[in-house]
Amino acid sequence: MTRIIGISGSLRRDSFNTALLRAATPMMPDGATLAIRLIHDIPLYNFDVETVQGMPSTVTHLKDEIAARSGLLIATPEYNNSIPGVVKNAIDWLSRPPNDIPRVFGDLPVAIMGATQGAFGTILSQNAWLPVLRTLGTRHWTGGRLVVPGAAKVLDKDGNILDEKLRERLEKFVHGFVVFVRGERH
Repeated sequence: MTRIIGISGSLRRDSFNTALLRAATPMMPDGATLAIRLIHDIPLYNFDVETVQGMPSTVTHLKDEIAARSGLLIATPEYNNSIPGVVKNAIDWLSRPPNDIPRVFGDLPVAIMGATQGAFGTILSQNAWLPVLRTLGTRHWTGGRLVVPGAAKVLDKDGNILDEKLRERLEKFVHGFVVFVRGERH
């Protein structure tokens, strides 16, 4: 079984990126699943909290889930032409302590997609993720790119796709990522 974990990089209740993950869930190919995880309960990273109180249980649980999965799918918004602080904060926590990075992220297949109201999608945010993913030692899937501009016109808050072309692109994207995770060739 190919088990992918999907993280939404938005805290918004009606997030287009969470909706994009919801839409992708039933599109997973046979033998693959997508489990969506939200980052609402992850506190701001603070080394003092880490050293005095230890790792928050929400972080420990998510780290263990990622380490047990076959791949990671990040649905990222784009804020000010880059990565949203809340999802970068989550990754910063998940990469602590540094000696745990190989267990959680080492050689982990990762794909990035994103939806936004803007006209250019999340292309700059996705590009900004590349050095972070490289630093963590992941295997970034470069076989596809999914950017969804004008998200309110093609997605509703429940993850229903309102545009057939987006449905086709998303299905092709998740199928391609699963092929990559499994190490198969087309």
